[in-house]
Amino acid sequence: MTVSEVNRLELSAGTVEFEDTGGDGPPIVFLHGFLMDSSLWADVLAELADGHRCLAPTLPLGAHRHAVSADADLSLPGIAALVAEFLDHLDLRDVTLVGNDTGGAVVQVLLRDAAPRVGRVVLASCEAFDNLPPGLTGRVLAATGALPPWAFGLVMQQLRLRAFRRLPLTFGWLTSRGDAAAARWVRPVLTEPAIRRDAVRAIRAVMSDRGVLEEAARHLPSFARPALVVWARGDRVMPPEHGRRLADLFPQGRLVEIDDSRTLLPLDQPVRFAEVLREFLRTAPA
Repeated sequence: MTVSEVNRLELSAGTVEFEDTGGDGPPIVFLHGFLMDSSLWADVLAELADGHRCLAPTLPLGAHRHAVSADADLSLPGIAALVAEFLDHLDLRDVTLVGNDTGGAVVQVLLRDAAPRVGRVVLASCEAFDNLPPGLTGRVLAATGALPPWAFGLVMQQLRLRAFRRLPLTFGWLTSRGDAAAARWVRPVLTEPAIRRDAVRAIRAVMSDRGVLEEAARHLPSFARPALVVWARGDRVMPPEHGRRLADLFPQGRLVEIDDSRTLLPLDQPVRFAEVLREFLRTAPA
């Protein structure tokens, strides 16, 4: 078997693709952010596949390949419900749920409910508290998402250019080493009208409820299971003080800061991130 295989699952919102390393080890589910797909985690999955079952779904956040249904709820609570449905359909138990960027926001919202299938959580440089939209990058995304899908597509065409992708207002402050991945991620929204419509719907739905993460934070102290917060030291999109605040909210929270990385730790520091996660899994039983 290869390091991971691409699978499809039919959920209420539509087709969801996911990477699955297989095996009988404890399941770890990895969530990505806007205009990203499961490949965000490719190098981390390769590091952890021996001894763990790693799964990484591609959520309908603009880099997905299968358009979702017209009535799909693409707000943060809607995406969190989709993740819960994903866990249910695969009957995953004692899951370690890992989220980076908007994926970490989804994890926080999911924890508002009991999340009975989740045994541990890992939040990695993600939106929290009042940081929605996050930084300059998020504000630009929110502004472009307010455009009609055809106009949104015209603006996104600039992402074909590496120089534009490296600007702080796009992917420049998110990753220092992941331009090749970013170039892949933007292809669906550049070429598929249905994916552009989904992306605009998701951006508008998420940005319409900017208090959702502050409300979710009030529920984090009730998650009495192990929690790890991993943050890029000096992150310019996700404030490092938010990492410290999140770790303090969890009864079993701990914080690890990683140097020489921007927000997308799985791209900039995959080996170090995998080491931190492996140590957490070893010392914090679900």
